[in-house]
Amino acid sequence: MEMVFDSSTLILLAKIELLRKITEEIKVIIPEKVKVECLSKEGFDAMLISTLIKERKIEVKKAENAKAIEKIRLDFRIETGEAAALWLARSLDAPLAVDDGPTIKACKVIGQRFTTAIHFLLNLASQNRLELPMAMEKLEKLSIYGRYSRKIIEDATKRLKGGD
Repeated sequence: MEMVFDSSTLILLAKIELLRKITEEIKVIIPEKVKVECLSKEGFDAMLISTLIKERKIEVKKAENAKAIEKIRLDFRIETGEAAALWLARSLDAPLAVDDGPTIKACKVIGQRFTTAIHFLLNLASQNRLELPMAMEKLEKLSIYGRYSRKIIEDATKRLKGGD
């Protein structure tokens, strides 16, 4: 399976040390603009993303339709990287991994399939590929690094612990 990633989800998964595991399971694709955003600051997450690009575990593709990307950016009031990732996901008929609120809303409006860093965490835990204490630790980190509402974190906690 291939999936286009926005910088928000790529960085969050790198920060909680799940990105390498994810890249071993799915083909991760990012537009050039997302690469630039992710590597613009120094840190562990940027180093990991750079390494995974060099290892070809993350594929960088050119998002070629500048007019369409600009229209998406303006219509939904999102940043250029998010617009490029959304356009690329649509053009490849692939889901978009995104944790940016306005871009998630855009996905809902246009019917674009999407997932978030929390969904990746929940899926790994539900498949017993991440033990509960480790999953809870990573969720705690997501609550610090991400801009999730308390309700989303509480729901994810309940799901991890076996509730619906």
